[in-house]
Parts: sequence; structure tokens; C-alpha cells
Amino acid sequence: MTAAGVDLAVAVAVAIAAAGAAPLPRCTVEVSTAEQLQVALADASPGDRIRLAAGVYHGSFVIQAAGAATAPITLTGPPDAVLVNDGPSGAGPSCPAPTAGWDSGYGLWLFGAPYWRLSGFTVADSKKGIVLDASPHVTIDGVTVRGIEEEAVHFRRSSADGTIRNSRIRDTGLARPGFGEGVYIGSASSNWACHGDSSGADRSDRVRVLNNRIGPNVAAEHIDVKEGTFGGVIRGNRFDGTGISGENSADSWVDVKGIGYLIEGNTGTFREPGTFANGYETHNPTTTPPFQNGCGNIWRDNHSDLGGIGGYAVAVTSTSKCSGNLNVVYASNTVTNAVNGLTNIAVTPDQPSVR
Repeated sequence: MTAAGVDLAVAVAVAIAAAGAAPLPRCTVEVSTAEQLQVALADASPGDRIRLAAGVYHGSFVIQAAGAATAPITLTGPPDAVLVNDGPSGAGPSCPAPTAGWDSGYGLWLFGAPYWRLSGFTVADSKKGIVLDASPHVTIDGVTVRGIEEEAVHFRRSSADGTIRNSRIRDTGLARPGFGEGVYIGSASSNWACHGDSSGADRSDRVRVLNNRIGPNVAAEHIDVKEGTFGGVIRGNRFDGTGISGENSADSWVDVKGIGYLIEGNTGTFREPGTFANGYETHNPTTTPPFQNGCGNIWRDNHSDLGGIGGYAVAVTSTSKCSGNLNVVYASNTVTNAVNGLTNIAVTPDQPSVR
């Protein structure tokens, strides 16, 4: 999809959501088979609630219906309601979009589908776990994603203002370890021709990653924050780095190439086997349009156990590229079992509380 196509998908989805913003009668749909689920997803309207019975659902599950700000659509079920995509199959477009005769292999795919709430169920044994394309304002709450060939959860194509919280991610990158991220925010600039909007970038901004358990055996970064994204929050997560592969430069819990992220109150551990360089890293790729990538991020009250293997809890690649918008590591961060220490930049005293 071109940048114009992404903009159109977002605009149409938001327009549909706005049109459904008035209070609507809410419908609860009970499903217990894959076929029933596919019909329910296709027929969903703002305010609807789709409830999964326990069981394994094999199939391709694509969401293209839009909820509304005042009436999101809910897909919910117990942890033993498991979505499995046995694909991929068929020939798809070079830039992924739902296409007749092609199965992406994604466990659950939201495409132009804002204002959904996903809760409780499990996505497993699929090529990718949950993929959000042009789907802002989506909340993932208490979901388990496991046994995934590549990344577990991907906010992509300007899927801004999303949240993943209270969720469990493990065993990713089973087929491609270097692409087995836990939570992936945005897209590499090399993919912006497909995933970028009219600005040229994938602006999956202001995504919040809260109180999740990620790992073990997440083969790439537990959270990968891509260039050109802004203003997200990574708070209260527990990272178990056992099994990080080291492939494709995947050697930390969190890699931050985005701008202005708040990273606080997380706990990370590492134990062998695995490849581990640092707990948190920044990088500063050059992009068009230009952004001050990997800058202006804040680390506060994070607690890191580097297992005697990792160098720094927070490794900042460059200060010169962040002139006027420096990364900040506060003294409330702690580290144990580090080869080098807390960070390679000056530590900033914490600001006193204002009462």
C-alpha cells in the first residue's frame, strides 16, 4: 500500500467511526467456531461485543470493521480460547493488504479498524501474532501471544494511540529469530514506502506498553521502537531475556529509535542461554523526512539485572545526534550484575515530587 493508500485507509476508518459515534444499541455475539467468528468480525458494528467460547479456532481472522470512540467493538474470551492461523498460503501483494485467495498467516489482523478492544484470549502458532495496520485507538488487554514464527504484536501503518497492557508474550521468532520481537512499534524506514502515511513515515505514535510480561524465549527485542514514532510510554513491564537470539542485532530488552518515549518502572532480567549486550539501547538512524531519531527519551525507576553478561542497563549510542533533545537516565534506575554499570552517559538526579 502506498502512503496515499494508508492515509485513505485511516481516513475512511475514522470517518466510519465518527459516523457511528452516537449511542447505539449494543449486541453481544457468542461464537464457538472459526466460521462463526469470521462472520461476527465481518458483521461487527460500533458497540458490539463478540465473545469467544473456550476452544481452538483455526483460520484466517481479519478485522476491517471500525468501532467508534464512544462505542468501541470488543472481542473477548478466556485464555483457553485460542486463535491459530495455519497459513500463510496463496500469493499476496508486495505490500500486505487483505486480498482474496491469500492468507497472510497472521493470527489476528486489524486493517483500517480503529476503536477495538481485544481482551482475554490467546493467539498462538501463527506466522505473526496480532498485526494492526491503519488501526488507531486499539486496546489489547490481558491477551496471551505465544508460539509465533516472527513478531508477536505489531502496531504498524500509523496505528497510533494504541495500548497493550496486562498481557503475556513468550516464544517468538520460532522461524525467524531476528524478527521475533515481542512488541513492535512502527516500521523500519526501509519499509516506509509501504507502511508510511502522507508524511512519508509510519507514525504509530503514542503507543502505550503497560504492565506486560514479556519472555522468556522472545528471540528478538522484547520491545522494538522504530524510527519516526513519537511520545509512547513503556511502563511497569517485566522482561525475561532468556533466549534472546542476537540475530539481526537483537541483543537487548528494548531498542529505542523513536523520539520522546517515557520508559519507567520496568523490571528486566537476563539469564543464559541467549545473547545480551545491554538492557536498553538507543540508535539514531537517518531518515527522510528527517527526525531526531533515538532522542529525547527518559528512563526512570527501571530495575535491571544483566546476569553478569550485559554491559550497561541503558546504553545511549550518541549524544551529538541528540543536541537540544538529549536522552535522560535518572538516578532512580538501578542495575545489578552489570559488566559496565548503569549507563554510559551522565546520570541525572531525580526531580523531587511536587505536592
